[in-house]
Amino acid sequence: QVQLVESGGGLVQAGGSLRLSCAASGRTFSSYVMGWFRQAPGKEREFVAAISWSGSRTDYADSVKGRFTISRDNAKRTVYLQMNSLKPEDTAVYYCAADDTYYGRRDDYAYWGQGTQVTVSS
Repeated sequence: QVQLVESGGGLVQAGGSLRLSCAASGRTFSSYVMGWFRQAPGKEREFVAAISWSGSRTDYADSVKGRFTISRDNAKRTVYLQMNSLKPEDTAVYYCAADDTYYGRRDDYAYWGQGTQVTVSS
């Protein structure tokens, strides 16, 4: 079992930055693929970014490529999402996800956090 706890959300003006963190429990964190998803009001949950267990592979949604960076610190059992040049359309609840085998953009990840709200004002 893996438990995920997100933090770092908040209110920011357009053009600003935030860094989300996702702390994971469990001794095998370093073997898990980690992902970030988001869900805006009235919309389906969508893929944002993913990172392989070693950090050597990353993938980003086109809408955030060049603005967001996913990274991980296996010693701290934490994955990060650095968000720069934020736009009002980035407003959503951001979820951290983990899986021991699946690496991809579908929401087939086995474990999910509770989410953290990000609001970008114009």
